[in-house]
Order: sequence, then structure tokens, then C-alpha cells
Amino acid sequence: MEFEFLPKLPSSNLDDRTFDDLVEECIMRIPRYCPEWTDHNLSDPGITLIELFAWLTDQMLLRFNKVPRKNYIAFLELLGLRLQPPAPARTDLTFYLSSDLPETYTVQEGIEVSTVRTETTEAITFSTDSALIVAKPRLQHVLTALTTEEIPQSLRERITSTWNRQSNSFWEGSEQPIFEEEPSPGNCFYLVVNSDDPLDGNVLEITVQGASATPTGINPNQPPRRWEAWDGEKWQDVLLKEADDKTRGFSFYEIAQQGSNPEQGTEVRLHLPQSWPVTNFVSYRGRWIRCVLTPLDTNNSGYNRPPRIVGVGVRSVGATVRASQSYVIKDERLGISNGKPGQTFQLQQPPILERRDSEYIIVIPPGGLPQRWQEVRDFADSNSECLHYTIDSCSGAVQFGPLIREPSQLKSQTEVRVRIQQPRPEDTFVQASTIENNILQHQYGAVPPRGAEIRMVTYRTGGGREGNVQAQSLQFLKSAVPYVDSVINHFGAINGADAESLEQAVIKAPRILRSRDRAVTVEDFEVLTQTAGEGAVARVRCLPADMTRQAGTVGLLIVPNYNTDGITQGQGLSPDKFDLSPALQEQIKRYLDERKLLGIQVQLQQPEYVGVSVQTEIALEPAYDNPLARDEILRAIRVSLYKYLNPLTGGIEGKGWAFGRPLYESDIVALLQQSHGVRYLGPVLLFPIRKQGDTWRRQPSPERVIDPGVQGLICSWADNNLRSGHVVNILNR
Repeated sequence: MEFEFLPKLPSSNLDDRTFDDLVEECIMRIPRYCPEWTDHNLSDPGITLIELFAWLTDQMLLRFNKVPRKNYIAFLELLGLRLQPPAPARTDLTFYLSSDLPETYTVQEGIEVSTVRTETTEAITFSTDSALIVAKPRLQHVLTALTTEEIPQSLRERITSTWNRQSNSFWEGSEQPIFEEEPSPGNCFYLVVNSDDPLDGNVLEITVQGASATPTGINPNQPPRRWEAWDGEKWQDVLLKEADDKTRGFSFYEIAQQGSNPEQGTEVRLHLPQSWPVTNFVSYRGRWIRCVLTPLDTNNSGYNRPPRIVGVGVRSVGATVRASQSYVIKDERLGISNGKPGQTFQLQQPPILERRDSEYIIVIPPGGLPQRWQEVRDFADSNSECLHYTIDSCSGAVQFGPLIREPSQLKSQTEVRVRIQQPRPEDTFVQASTIENNILQHQYGAVPPRGAEIRMVTYRTGGGREGNVQAQSLQFLKSAVPYVDSVINHFGAINGADAESLEQAVIKAPRILRSRDRAVTVEDFEVLTQTAGEGAVARVRCLPADMTRQAGTVGLLIVPNYNTDGITQGQGLSPDKFDLSPALQEQIKRYLDERKLLGIQVQLQQPEYVGVSVQTEIALEPAYDNPLARDEILRAIRVSLYKYLNPLTGGIEGKGWAFGRPLYESDIVALLQQSHGVRYLGPVLLFPIRKQGDTWRRQPSPERVIDPGVQGLICSWADNNLRSGHVVNILNR
């Protein structure tokens, strides 16, 4: 019995020896077992017997050696296991308007932006996942505070009380200081903004009119201030780069010295969080921005007098929206139904990304109205009235409900069950089953009527590691968008992954059987989290109970997938590449919420990454002591170090550095001893690189053992400013 509706997984040849290989192997054994047999011509009867038994062995290999593997694959098909399609990379696209618009402006979802196309590489296209809204902000309050508080409590409205509102977005008045008369770290001022429409992800330009009477004493290239916005949970940095602050830290005197008039207004451009909700602090309600006077360091001097302003205003000049690597295809005609069960159609652009609510199939009967059909994972719960279909995301195959002919011995059993059970109105099993020629038939899912036209309204194709593009590489709109002047991705794309292989599916099958799609044990949470990521999650570690913050909480350390081409290029992978994006967090939590026990809270975290810079000396074998070999050996050593010290490809087994495993000097010695052409290895120095605040710092002195912590991971990457790369010197001997 063959089940046409089951997912088809590719099979493989376990023993690839051919007939000729078997004959050659037997002939090679003749001198050992029968040395007196010296005539090996094809006409020799012994060679004929060898060929006969080689043929029989070849047939047995064909029939028997594949049976365990093929049976295993058949079991996977029965379980409904499908190969996961490529996962699309995700990033944030920022759209900038050509001018300030008088009303809220909306750009519909699905806008496509691509990289540049070259002679050797195709353009990689991203499309926006939601609509883009550029709202009209209103400046409600300008407040000041003596100290920085996580939840502001002591606020003073001393500025706007003496100013006049020129418009909804601009205040102007007498000269006022924005910090205290004797500025000290922690002084801050707040802008409270409102709008009739959401301001999430907007690019806000704050226009500041300043007084340029005297210098403030700061270094305008490194002003001691920080711009933040409240995202509902914490204060988030919103000044993308120093060049976005044209006031140069409110150093209006320096601006005047350059020939500009600060009283006409200079701008600070802020990129607001994707979530920027309305919040109440004290008696003020709105969306909050603040500028904080930061502590001084050795390279910076503070304000000797506070900056003074005479006006401030806000306006939106763009917005940021999430985008995924995908190409949208609309209204594709699949074909005409022949009215038979189990018919299949083919989408033209596989692989197919996960379907959204707006992506479905319509069936247009002859002379009838279009019907929307529903995609299901399989037809197990479908009856003859259900308008269901399945899609194989990897191949793009669309299949409608099959007609299953079950063994005739089930007929009597079915009739008995029908007689002893009271039929229910919703039970259509008997209605959908017919007994013909002693064969019981059952229709799983409705069949499109003969002559009906099958159409896919919309679907998206794309995905893969190639989508993990670098920052500032997405700049080309596939089609013009009114009022949009430019677009760019300020951060690199992440979480793109290739399609799942058969070997990966075979390995994960036992874990899927253990979890049974329910998150109860530690292994269940790890398996289901990887399944939820759809290829975007490379590794998961469920934290022990004593490491979670509170009872009833399950902590998960997640290492997202990333393109490892940087390793082969001798650059490594920075820990910033493994940031856990909000979109991936939402996807995982939504998946686990349907499968975890009631009352369990899931907390997603990133491992604590510790960087390593290796410094050592080598001497080469005399045969390789030439410029060409020298360069090749050094490149191979650096690549091996970046590969070994990596969360994805590192460790002894090459499956990623083990959680919590320290790095010893002997590990590097053992690795480099395997390098071809190396005769002598000098002392190995390990320099740790740890994150302090928002910046990475390389420790000046080496350590013999680098411990990443109980659940930390070792990482390595090249950064000339940080000096994080590996240094391998060649000794002249």
C-alpha cells in the first residue's frame, strides 16, 4: 500500500560499491588465499565465478543494505516529518522622506529593497514585513531633572512655563539652560512627545535653537551626553552615530565660530525604538526622550557652563520597519482541476516561506464564485467537506485531498463500529466512505471540482545564509515609493539559514519523538525552540533551575544561525552577529506558548560571549620557507583559529564551542600542531576580550586559562581598532 499524500524525503545509497568494485576486490584477494592461481584472464572459469558472485552480492547490496535506511525514512514520513525550508534573514530597513509632510504618511507592507547586482552575484532582495507609518509628532512638555532615574520621579517644567507654543511641534521663548547652572553627571532634560498615530520606529529630528554667547568648555567631537528613549521596559540609546547630532553636544559657540547661526536651529536625528509606547511618569503622559549628562573620562572634559536654548521642536523624517529576505509573487495560476482526488500542482518559485494570513489558494469553480481554501499540515483530521490542501515548502508542491483505499477486512470492522455508535451530525466518516467491490474508500479533504481554476493569491520565496548581508548594503528600491528619498539597513541582516538536510532531519527525529510536541522536560524545551526557529536557531541551552531568576520560569540561552563565510575569509564572527532579534524572540515565544505547561514563563537570553585573541610564533619546515607557502600557511592557521574559537563551528567536534568550557593554552597548541608545514611552535598567549557596557575591550595582559562562565561561549573575530585578531609570527631560522 502506497500513501501518495505523505511527504517524500530523499533516500541515499549506504553502500556505493559497484559490480566492478566487487570484482576488483575479489581479484586482489586471490594472491593471499590461492597463490597458485595466476591466470586472471576474463576467459578463466574462476573469473567467471567471481563475476557471478559479484553480481549476486551487488543485488543483495541493492536490496538489503538500503532496507534499514529506507525503513527509517519511511518511518519519518509516517510521522509527517518534513525538511525545513531555508530561513529568511531579517534586518531593519530605515526609510527617509524627501520632505516634511503635513499629514501622517503610510507606506504599505511588501516594499522590496535589494543589494547591488554585480557581474558575478545576483541582487538579494528584502521585503518589509509590515506597513511603515511616519506620524506627525506633537511636543507636549520639556522637563528637567537633577539626577538620572530609571523611573523619573522628580521633574521640573521650568522651560515650557516661560515659553510660547509656536505650533504643535515647536516651542520658543527666552534663553533657558538645559542643565543645572553648575552641570554635573546625571543632569538630564526630557522631551514628552504625543501623536494621534503610532510613532514606533520613527526617525525623529529634534530642532534646537541655541544661544551662542560663550563656549561651554566641552570637546564638541566627543560631547559628554547620551540620548535615550523609553521603550516601555528600559531606556534605550537612540543616537545612531555622532554625525546625527549636528548641535555637537549643544556646543553652539563652536557652531557660530564655523559661520552658522545656531539661533536658526540645528538638528539632532534620533532613531526611535520599534516599540515606543505612551507612558505615564508622575503626572505627565506621552512618549519619552531624554538627554543625560554622562560621567567624564580621561579623553573628555565636562561643561563649565550649561548650554542655553531659545527654542525646540520635533518632526518625523522617516521610520524603521522590519524586513525579511523574500521576494513576493502575486496571483500565480497553478492549473485546472481534473476532478480527481490527490491531484498535485507546482508553485514556480520554491522554496516557499512560511505562509501569512494573506497568502492562500483560491479555487474558482466553473461558473461559480472564488473559494478560499485552507492550508493544513496533513489530511489526518480532514473529511470530504473540508477545503484543505498542503504545501511542501521545500519543493513548492501543492496537494489536495487523497482518496485512500483501505484493506477490505476493515469493512466488517467499520460496519460494526457504525452500528454500535450513535452517528453525530459532524461525523462525516460514514458519509465520506463508500464500499465498492469489497474495498473501503475514504476521502480525506475535499476535491476541487473538474474544470476549476487553481490560483495562489500571494506567496514569498527566498531564505538562506546568503541573506545575512552586511550593514548599509540594502539601498536600492525595486520600485519608486512616493516621498521616499532613500532607504538603508544600518545593521547587518541575521538569522538566515539554509534548508535542512536529510541527515539533520534523521538526527532530530528521536528528539521529536521524545518531546511529542509538548514542552515539559529540559530536552523538550531545547528541541521545540530549535523547531520554532525554523532553521534560524543554531544552538539552544536550557538553564538549570538554580540559574533562573524566579520559580516557574524556564531560561533558554539561544545562539542564532549566521553565515559562516567570514570564517573562511579569515575574519571570524563577532558576537554582535549573534544578537537575538526581537522578531526571532516573538516567533519562539509564540511557538512555545502553545506547547508549554500552563503558568510556565519562558525567558529568552543570549549567552555571555568572551572573545579571545591568540598570539604565537611558528617556524616552518625548510621546504615551505618561501613567500607563497608562508602566506598560505598563515592564512590557513588564522582560519583554523577562527573556526575553532567559534560558537557555531568551534570545539573539538566542530559543532560549536561547548557552553561553559574554558579555553586552555594546550588547546591552541594541539590545534596548531596539526597545521601542515609547521616545524616549531613558540609560546602561546591568550588575550581575553570582554564586553564592558556597550563596548568590547581587550585585556592588555594574557591569561593562561580563559573561562567564559558557567554558560558562556568562546568567540573570536578580527577588528583592527580592538586588536582582536590572531597574531602569528614566523621565526627566521
